[in-house]
Amino acid sequence: MNDLSLFPTLAARLARQERIRLAKARVPVALLADDVPGGAEVDRDGSALVDILVENGRIAAITPALADGGEDAVALDGRHVWPLLIDAHAHLDKGHTMGRAPDSGGTHPGARAATTADRLAHWNADDLLRRMEFALATADAHGVAAIRTHLDSHEGQAEITWSAFAEMRERWKGCITLQAAGLVPLDAYRDDYGTRLADIVAVHGGLLGGVTRASGGTHGSGLDDIDLLLDRLFALAKERELDVDLHVDEAAQADALPHVARAAIRHGYEGRVTCGHCCSLALLGEQELRDTIALIADAGLSIITLPTVNMYLQDRENGRTPRWRGVTPVQELQAAGIPVAAAGDNCRDPFFAYGDHDMLDTWRQAVRILHLDHPYADAPALAGPAPAGIMGIDAGTIGVDRPADLMILEAWSLDQVIARPHSDRVLLRKGIFANRTLPSYSMLTDVQTA
Repeated sequence: MNDLSLFPTLAARLARQERIRLAKARVPVALLADDVPGGAEVDRDGSALVDILVENGRIAAITPALADGGEDAVALDGRHVWPLLIDAHAHLDKGHTMGRAPDSGGTHPGARAATTADRLAHWNADDLLRRMEFALATADAHGVAAIRTHLDSHEGQAEITWSAFAEMRERWKGCITLQAAGLVPLDAYRDDYGTRLADIVAVHGGLLGGVTRASGGTHGSGLDDIDLLLDRLFALAKERELDVDLHVDEAAQADALPHVARAAIRHGYEGRVTCGHCCSLALLGEQELRDTIALIADAGLSIITLPTVNMYLQDRENGRTPRWRGVTPVQELQAAGIPVAAAGDNCRDPFFAYGDHDMLDTWRQAVRILHLDHPYADAPALAGPAPAGIMGIDAGTIGVDRPADLMILEAWSLDQVIARPHSDRVLLRKGIFANRTLPSYSMLTDVQTA
C-alpha cells in the first residue's frame, strides 16, 4: 500500500521501541489533547509546529519545534502528523456485499430490499466473520483506531451477528477498539422481541439502537406511535444501563429528531444519545432549524454526519440530477455547541457502492462536501476527538502520556492533506512502524460473484 520513498530510513528506524523525537511535526491544534506548547509556531491553517518525544511507545513530551539535530531526532521538516482516526458509525456486517447483493438502483428503498435479500440468503457466521475481518484489516491498514458499527439485529439474525461481532472484537483487541449498536426498525420495540434484543445487546456490552421508520416503511411515515416506541426503547435501555445510538431522518421529509430529543429529556438520557444522518435538518426553514437545534442541545444529543453515503442515496432518481446534497447542517450544530463527528457509514454494499474504511479519506471528502474550510478551524476534530468523545474512548488526539499511535503524512498544509489520498502515509502504533498491506479483493472473489 505505502510508497516509503520519501522516508527511506523511517521504517527501519521505527521498527522497535526506542526514544525518538519526531522533529518539526505539524499537528492541527484541534488534534492536540492539551494546549499548544508555549512558544510553538501556529500556521495559518491552525496547525502547530512541535517536537514529539516518544519513549517506550508513549508520548513523553510535546514541545515547540527545535533544531533537527540530535541522535534521537527523526526530521519531519514540517510534515503533518495526525493521531490514528476514529470511525463512529459503520456497518461491518453489511460491508463488501456489493457484487453479491441484488442491484439497489442507488436508492434507499432499493438498498434496504437488496440488503434484506442478501442477509436472508448468506449471513451465517462464516460469511460475517470473513467480511468483517476483511473490513477491519482494511481499516487497520489505513490507520483507524476505533470503530462503532451498527449491526442488523432482526429476529433470527441478531444472535448470529452479535456473536460474530464479539469474536472480532476479541480478535482485534489492542489494535482497533470496537463498539456495536443494535439496528432494527423502531417498531421492533412494539412487542416482546424488543426486550429480547435489549438483552442480547446488554450481554455483549453494546448500545441499544434502531432506525426511526417502520418495518418495510420509509423515513417520515408509518410511525404514528413514535413517542410510545421511543419510550419503550429508552425504558429498555435504562433498565440495562445502555446508551442509545439511532439512525434518524435519513430522508428529505422526516421529522423524528425532535421526538428523539424530547424522549431523551423525558428519560433523563441527556448526553447518552447519538443520532446519525439527520438529513432533513438541512431542508428546514431558518427559524425551525434554530428551534430544532436548541432542542437538540437541551437534550444533549450527539450528531454524526455521513456525507458520502447521504450524497449517494438522497434525492436520487434515474435520469435526474439531484437537487440537494442530503447532508447534515454541521456548521450550525457546531455553533450551538453540539458534539458532531463525521463517519464512513457503509462500505461497498447496497447503501454505498464505494468506500474503503479509510477515515482520512472520509474526512477529506467531508471538508469539501460540508464547506468546512476557509477557515479550517477545528475541522480535523470531526475525525479524531469528536468521535472519540461520542464513543467515550481515550483516543483521536495527540497528547503527553498517550500511546504514540500516529500517522505521518506527506503534506505541509491542510489543503495538501485534502488534495491527495496519502496512500504513502506512515503509521505508528505505540511508537513502532505499523504499516500494513491492504487485503486483496481476491480474498472476497466468491462474495463478488455469488
